[in-house]
Order: sequence, then structure tokens, then C-alpha cells
Amino acid sequence: MLTRLTERDWDLVLDAFRAARSRRGDRGRDDRRFLEALRYFAVHNITWRALPAEFGNWNSIWKRFWRLSRTGTFEAVGRSASNPGPRRAEPDRASRADVRQHPHSRARLGGRRQGGQQGQALGRSRGGFGTKVHLKCDFEGLPLDFHLTGGEASDSRQFEILLDIGPDATPRAVMTDKGSDAQANRDAARRRGIRPVIPHRRNTKDPPHFFPKCLYRGRARIEQTIGRLKRFKRIALRCEKTAKNFAALIAFACGLFWVKSVHTA
Repeated sequence: MLTRLTERDWDLVLDAFRAARSRRGDRGRDDRRFLEALRYFAVHNITWRALPAEFGNWNSIWKRFWRLSRTGTFEAVGRSASNPGPRRAEPDRASRADVRQHPHSRARLGGRRQGGQQGQALGRSRGGFGTKVHLKCDFEGLPLDFHLTGGEASDSRQFEILLDIGPDATPRAVMTDKGSDAQANRDAARRRGIRPVIPHRRNTKDPPHFFPKCLYRGRARIEQTIGRLKRFKRIALRCEKTAKNFAALIAFACGLFWVKSVHTA
């Protein structure tokens, strides 16, 4: 399975998890078994009750995930995993082109409703009822950060948010699709010292004669990253009821991407 991790990978995941979690409590717990259960749960899209018995009591795993998702632990794991060692400390890495995309994730309806959908990054668009994951990656296709909105949110209006989130570094260029084609977005990138690589729509008046097509071809890597993210069926189908739990699973999956990339350089 393409989502499987080696023993060396798990060592890095455990180091990042233990560095990110609270130092109070959680003593005597099997962190490796908990993280393996969480990966299995996200990949196979099963209910918590259906977790294999080898992972332990499903209710204990769910309660621990619920607590950690509300403290931002998995987001911290993703940030920690993105810099596991000297290989990720390349001086030129932060200045490479920034890539972003806005895939749809369908929401799964059903069950009892608790608190409604307000503030849960859910909305209805022409593609259906779901969530948009606005993902920010580096030029190698490794995720840097993400932003969740309802399915009806405009891609163009999220452009400046994506510029500001993620590592405190200024890339040399930013690439996105035609959904962010707006002069205001190009001006926002130039104010930050970033070269915008955004294709123009066909109906754009007076488009420039030159467009860096060779650089723009690198945007295919974001599509590959989205494909890898959709291997986690729980994320692809947006099965989590709350935005916090959904974001926690995405952050956890992105951290695994970084860890797996360390040994494939």
C-alpha cells in the first residue's frame, strides 16, 4: 500500500508527535499503536467501532483523538515533521515556487446533528455539499499549510490568506490556476516580493504577451499531492462532522507525506 510507512518513518512520526503533544498526562500510552490506528482509520474510512482489536479499545482511541484535535496537536505534528532533519533545512527550499490548489471534498450526510453546520467549513456549490481544502505546497509538492472553507467559497478571495499562512519564508514565485485570476491577487503577491504565475482567462482584456509556461508546468505536482491525499478515504469523502476533526486528519496526513519523503531523496 502506498500509504504504508517503514520503521524509520515511524520513528520520525513518533518523534514529531511526542514533541507536539502536551507533556502533562498521556503517560504509559502506546503512541505507536495509537498513530497506527489513526492512519488505518483515515485510509480505510471505517467507523471507530470497526477498528481492529489489535489497536486496543476503539473508544479510548476516539477520545484521545478528540482531545488532541482540539489542542492543535496534529497541526503541530505536521509542522514538526516538515523539518525532521538537515535534509529539510536547505537554504534555497523556502525560496522555491509556491503551489496551491482547491479540491472539493464531499461531505457525508446522515446521523444525528449536533450543533448544526455553522462554522464547520461546509457549504453547497454546483459540485454538491462539501468542503474546499485550499492547499499550499512547495515546488516539490510537499504540503506547507492549508485552509478550509465551505464549498461555495470563492477561490480568488482565499489567495491572500494562502500567501500569509505556512512557514515564515518568502517564495520567489507563486503558482495557481485560473480561479485566482484577478489583478488584485497579482498586486498582493508583488507587494510581498513574490512573482505571480497565474494564467489569464480567455476573456481577459489586454493579457500580457509572455507567460512562463515552463514554470507553470510544475503545478502538476499539486495535482499529484491531491491524489496522494485522497488515498486517505476519510479525507476524500469529508466524513468528519466537525472542521476541527477534519483539519486534524489532514494535518496528520500531510505530516506523513513529509516523513515518507525524507527517505526518498
